[in-house]
Amino acid sequence: MAGTKAGGMAAAATNKKKYGSDFYAKIGAKGGKLGKTGGFAAGDEGRERARVYGAIGGRISRRTKKA
Repeated sequence: MAGTKAGGMAAAATNKKKYGSDFYAKIGAKGGKLGKTGGFAAGDEGRERARVYGAIGGRISRRTKKA
């Protein structure tokens, strides 16, 4: 049953039974508190940086040039 939706539901039920009904909230909070950098678009100029580099990436074609 590993790797199936039913298996995931069973594992979630087991985790909640063993560690409490707020198990997933606790591990999510731990992960959020560990983050220090804030991500690519963090900071004052972050959104502008994301906009500029996103536009550059959008202009790059993955198709070959027609001769």
